[in-house]
Amino acid sequence: MIALPSRARPKVNAEINIVPYIDVMLVLLVIFMMTTPIIEQGVEVDLPQAEAKMVDYAEQQPTVITIDKQGEYYINSLHDVASAELEEGEKVSINRAVNLVVARLGIYPQMKVFVRGDKDVDYGSVVQLMALLQQNGVDKVGIVTETPE
Repeated sequence: MIALPSRARPKVNAEINIVPYIDVMLVLLVIFMMTTPIIEQGVEVDLPQAEAKMVDYAEQQPTVITIDKQGEYYINSLHDVASAELEEGEKVSINRAVNLVVARLGIYPQMKVFVRGDKDVDYGSVVQLMALLQQNGVDKVGIVTETPE
């Protein structure tokens, strides 16, 4: 009888290799660090101060129309059909801003609409925007203010 050589089994390594997990976590950290500034509204305005109640945005992102010191209009970009071609921080005309709000309200009927006007902007610009929104069926419009410290 001939003895067959026995096969040696490879030693099983039962340790967890954490290097791939660290790599994934670092990639996620970099992604979050890069996207956080993009989420913020891109137009710098000096808001008027007033005592007001905080609004909860948990259920849906609101539409925010910003009017800067020069009276230029900006609208936040939602990722929907109505504003697919709109770039973040892009100036829009007052009529285009109103049309985008009306289109978004057609898609999201419970959406909140806010006007974020610089404290040095001409009061007539804010009133004109709010009047146009009301004429186009937007009944409730909020004004964004800064709480005094």
